Formats: sequence, structure tokens, C-alpha cells
Amino acid sequence: MTASQTPTHENRLAQATSPYLLQHARNPVDWWRWGPEALAEAKRSNRPILLSVGYAACHWCHVMAHESFEDEATARVMNELFVNIKVDREERPDIDQIYMNALHLLGEQGGWPLTMFLTPSAEPVWGGTYFPKESRFGRPAFADVLREVARLFREEPARIEQNRAALLANLAEKARPEGKIVIGLKELDAAARQIGNAFDAVHGGLRGAPKFPQPAILEMLWRAGLRTGDNRFFEIVEHTLERMSEGGIYDHLGGGFARYSVDEKWLVPHFEKMLYDNAQLLELLALAWQRSGNPLFAQRARESVEWLAREMTTAQGGFAASLDADSEGEEGKFYVWSKNEIVELIGPEAGEFFAAHYDVSDDGNFEGHTILNRLASVPRTGDDEARLVALRAILLDARAGRVRPGLDDKVLADWNGLTIAALVNAGIILDEPQWIAMARRAFDFIAGNMTRGDRLGHSWRAGKLTFPGLASDFAAMIRAALALYEATGARAYLDQALAWQHAFDAHYADAATGAYYLSADDAGDLIVRPHSTVDDATPNPNAVAAQNLVRLSLFSGDDSYRARTDRLIEHVLATAARNLFGHVALLNALDLRLRAAEIVCTGPEAEAFARAALELPFLARVVQRARAPGDLPPSHPAQEKLKAFSGSAAFVCVGERCSLPVGDPAAIAAAVAAAKHAD
Repeated sequence: MTASQTPTHENRLAQATSPYLLQHARNPVDWWRWGPEALAEAKRSNRPILLSVGYAACHWCHVMAHESFEDEATARVMNELFVNIKVDREERPDIDQIYMNALHLLGEQGGWPLTMFLTPSAEPVWGGTYFPKESRFGRPAFADVLREVARLFREEPARIEQNRAALLANLAEKARPEGKIVIGLKELDAAARQIGNAFDAVHGGLRGAPKFPQPAILEMLWRAGLRTGDNRFFEIVEHTLERMSEGGIYDHLGGGFARYSVDEKWLVPHFEKMLYDNAQLLELLALAWQRSGNPLFAQRARESVEWLAREMTTAQGGFAASLDADSEGEEGKFYVWSKNEIVELIGPEAGEFFAAHYDVSDDGNFEGHTILNRLASVPRTGDDEARLVALRAILLDARAGRVRPGLDDKVLADWNGLTIAALVNAGIILDEPQWIAMARRAFDFIAGNMTRGDRLGHSWRAGKLTFPGLASDFAAMIRAALALYEATGARAYLDQALAWQHAFDAHYADAATGAYYLSADDAGDLIVRPHSTVDDATPNPNAVAAQNLVRLSLFSGDDSYRARTDRLIEHVLATAARNLFGHVALLNALDLRLRAAEIVCTGPEAEAFARAALELPFLARVVQRARAPGDLPPSHPAQEKLKAFSGSAAFVCVGERCSLPVGDPAAIAAAVAAAKHAD
């Protein structure tokens, strides 16, 4: 429900002409328009001024209006303690500029909604942007802010400017009520530093053996780098990916990563290859290349996708689950070499050259055999690399004649969902449209063959579907649908995501907590419904669902999805407090919730704006196209602007505040960076 739909009395804004002010005309808040009458009332009643500035297409202006300005209890506090003035920044940019500059001078972040507290003489004292109705993620509740500011005005009016530090300290205390687990941006940073300290500075990965890829932890560190600007977080991840990409855990002939390394150097793998590991690592490789430009990361990403296409894609377009470690009853036999085998295939001179670059010796490095790797630092020229490409192709062709490991060719909806999203996200970064085409084909297979109505199954093989599916299937496939919607702008993907979310909520949600059971309510062969929130080798479905709900809120304009996100995250955090590192994927979802860059690209040139926006790291951006008002859901906050706007622009909101519309695609990244820097 928008502010204009709230069933209550009209206030003074009913006489305004601004569409934005008229949206608040039926709020229970006793709003004033800016002018001599409002300022005179503040002096007459000796009450401070609460100044609220926004504009019609500002998403978080609408959220704050719905949460607080439409709420009778909050409005009573506002009306009692303040003279409340509402300003449309597009109608009065002069007022907006004065108080936005004041906010910056006070050391606070800028953006809209702008919420400023002024003396009765309209002098700025303190402010912020969006304030939540309830205390959440280390942020004080709006009513607590109102009461504390009013108390200082009332009790210490002559010293209020000097008491800003005390004000902020008191609000910080109220934002962390006793007995409640509170995790916000500061706690996320501290957790990232703690886990970063546990990484192996020499070999990468968490210290010790065995070594698992741990994609969710690597993502957590990457997000910390994006959040803080501290390059050390990026360097930890890039070092780990570099060591894995050069180690024996990577198949240097055929592409793809094995499940884990039994040693601390990434040399000796457990040779099975799992679809879900490679999906998650593909995304990380693309991000690492995007930042560093290191060609190794792009090469490993492309080789891994070639492996997916060659060995893991079923005839129907889905992706098979895994390759065994064993062949002919021996682990790794398909993958290891002797030096003699290599020399026989490519000749003595080439054999010695290849051996020097891939750790090949007469004695081997694994039970008398050689696991190919490039962990040693060996100088290589461009010509060397080109020659090695040709030699690897010869060995790969020869290896194809060996007895292959067993292929588990069942198609799992959840693992395919991870892979589809990875192909989309990496395909955008590395400009590989055929990867997105692969993703679409797999998605179409699952949507067409692994569903009954709006319900997903879990596993498909030989025409038989295991039904009903699991929470992990819904979470991963909704994520896949949303990734495809961002990449293509095709509304059918968003519609499918919304339909699956509805079925997911109907059959898996725990009404008491907002979290999700792993199994459906009509899965009749279980004595108890599993309800774990801990990550496994894949992110816990509750964490994936939380990210989906954030994106659905922004895509649909329906803030009920955001409220459900908060309820889900807060519930899981309360149960996970003693084991945060078992819930890293949820911390990643919280980062998205607090830091997402929402970019709505509008007008005739919406596609050009969208292409520029999609170049931003996918971990923290949500991109939507809207060439015309009909392309957006009716409740979307950008509707009003589109109706009155004839050109093309990007509307950017970061975290819980919005910038001015961006009129040049090339300026989107700078607008997002400026908004994120304000944190």
C-alpha cells in the first residue's frame, strides 16, 4: 500500500501539487510544507523540526513512508515531539542542497530519503537517510531516534551540537538491545578479518589439510573487500584461487576442479569432480579476473566451461551431477601420468619441456605417478604457453582413450541452479554470450521437464523425476531465474521466479520463524522434516532464499519480500550466533541486504544503461530494465518517475538510500561507487 492509499485523514499536503507530496497526503503524520507558516509553528511551539526530503522514484523513500509515516504509533511520536516538514527535492532543490550539504559537513552519509533534525530556527543539528521502523542489523529504530533527539532538544538545548557524540552513543546502544543478537556491517567486517587470519599465507586456503575450496568463505572475504576497500581481502582470495588453479586439484588437460586436496598444497586431489564446486568456483574466477585482469583466472574459467560442455552436459541440456574419482578400481588412474607415457606421445624434447612445466619426474609425485600441476614457479613466455596448449591437446586426446571414470548423469535441480547462475554471471563478466545460451537451455529443460505445475522436482534421470523437490531446488532455481532476468531483461524469468517463490512459501516455509524446511509439507516418507541452517559444500537454502527475497523485493517493488528477508535473517542469526562460520552464506546474504545497489534502467535507451550496470560485480548489484511504465510492476517506486520522464536514465539506490537519476550510462559505476563510499 502506498502512502496515498493509507485509510486515514488528509493532512496539509492534500493542497500540494507535487505528486511526491500528494503521496503523503493521507499519512497520519501532521505534515507541513516548507514555508513561513511551518517555521513559525516550530518557533511558537518551541519544537525541533523533522525535515524529510525525497522524490517520487526514490525506492527507500517509499519504504520509510510505508513503515513509519503510515504507522499510527510512529506518527503520534512525530506529531508530539516535532514540527514535521515534507519536501520534494525536485520541487525545492534549494532546500535539499542546503541540508544535504549540512549532513555531509556533520560527517554523515548522504542520499535520499534525507532525514534531518533542525532547531526551531531551521538550523541543522544532525540527520541521516533511511531509518528502519524497528531496530535491525545494528541500526536504531526510528522511534528511538525521535525520542533521543527530542530529549536532547528539551533537556540540553544550549549544548545540543556538543552532544552529538553522546547522541550517537545512546542510539548505538539502543540499536543493540540486551539479549538480542545484532550483526551489522561492523560485525561482518570483524568476522571477515577473523577468518582471513586463518588463511594459509603460502598455499592459500584455510590452513592445514585436507583443503576444500570453501567458495562461500571466499565470497565472504571478497564482499569484505568490496565493502571496506581493503585490498588484503581480495589478495587472500586471489592467492587461493591462483594456487588452486595451478595445483593438482585442477585438471590441467580437461578443465574443472576436483572435490578437495588431501594435502595442504592443493597437489593431491580426491579426484571426483562435482558440479556444485565448479559452479561456485566459476563465479569466483570471473570476479577475480574482473578485478585483477590476471589471465590465469579467465583461462581457468573458460577451460572449466569447456569441460562442462564436453563432459557434463546431457543430451537434453541439463548438467550431470558428478564424475567418479575411480576408474578400473583405482582412484585417479584416469588422470595421472608417467613420464614415459608423455615422452612416447610427444617425443623426448617436447617431453622434457612439458615435464619442466608440469612437475613431471621419473619418480612421480603421487604413488609413483605424476599429478600434473604448475605449483612450482617456472618462467614462461607467451611462446611457451602457446606450445603448452598444443601439447596439452595431444595428451587430452590420448587420455580420452582410457577407461573413463563413471559419470553420474542424473540432473539435480539445485546443483543445476547454481551452475545456471554461475554461467550467467561469469558469462556477463567475460563477455561469453554462449555461456548464457547454455544456461538458458539448461533452465528451459528443468522448467519444462522437472516440474509439476509450479512445483519443482529434485532429480531427473532417464525420463523419471523424483518429486517433490527440496528447499535447495527452489532456492537455487529461483536464483537462476533472477540471474537470467537480469542478464536478458526477459520478463518470463521474473514471472517464473515469482511463481516458484509462491510455491516455495506454500510448501516449505516455517510460519513460526520465516525460515524454510528442507522438505515439502507433503513429502510423506519422512518421520521429521529437516530444518538445518548450516552451510554444507553448497550454501544453505535459507541463505540462498534470503538473497532471492532481497532481489525479488527490488524487482517487484513489493516490500513484503524485504520484510520477510529481515525476519528470515534475524531468525537464523539468533540460532547461529555460536557458529557464525557455519553460516557464512547467510552473512553473505546479509551483506547483499545491507549493501545492494539497485539500478533501474529506464527509457528508450534502457538496454545501454543496463549493459553498463551489468559490468558491476554481480555480488552486490540488482539491475532492472524498464523502457516504459508498463515494464514495471504497478507498485514499483520508479513508476511515478517514468510517467513524467521522457528520456533515458538509471535510478540508483545503494543500501537504503537513493542518488539522483543518472543520465549517462558511463556514470553509473561512479554513482554506485560514490554511494557505497558513503558507508
